[in-house]
Amino acid sequence: MDTRTAGAEPLRLRVNGRVHEVAAAHGASLLAVLRNDLGQNGPKYGCGLGECGACTVLVDGVAARSCVIPAAGVVGREITTLEGLGTAEAPHPVQQAFIEAQAAQCGYCLNGMILATVALLARNPRPTEAQVRDALSHNLCRCGTHVEILRAVERAADLVARAGSAPR
Repeated sequence: MDTRTAGAEPLRLRVNGRVHEVAAAHGASLLAVLRNDLGQNGPKYGCGLGECGACTVLVDGVAARSCVIPAAGVVGREITTLEGLGTAEAPHPVQQAFIEAQAAQCGYCLNGMILATVALLARNPRPTEAQVRDALSHNLCRCGTHVEILRAVERAADLVARAGSAPR
């Protein structure tokens, strides 16, 4: 959907710590605005139904499915995408852990897996394996890298603990 159509409404969105003004079609999804208007390509279009997790972002630190959230519904909230976590030179501890654990195959699910992990570790810095499995159970991976992803989350918890601070 082209978010820049007739009848667009002006929105002020805070994404990755910066305020952006966009003109979005009435009812445009947050995913469409992030990708089409703001160039944030971390969140992916997967199912379009909020079922697969590929479009996950953090809204005020909570993992949320951007494909089913109207962009107008997050005005005044802090939205964090994969791009807002870290950089290639200084990755977020969760990103670093996924790199170290080689937890990617096709990579399509990683956006959701990483952001769900960031949200999990913010509320529970030392989750059990059962808690990790539960937190990630709504993010679909079709490549079969589940074991590596579990190792990455365990490594991320260690990196966050070592840094002495909760992940953002």
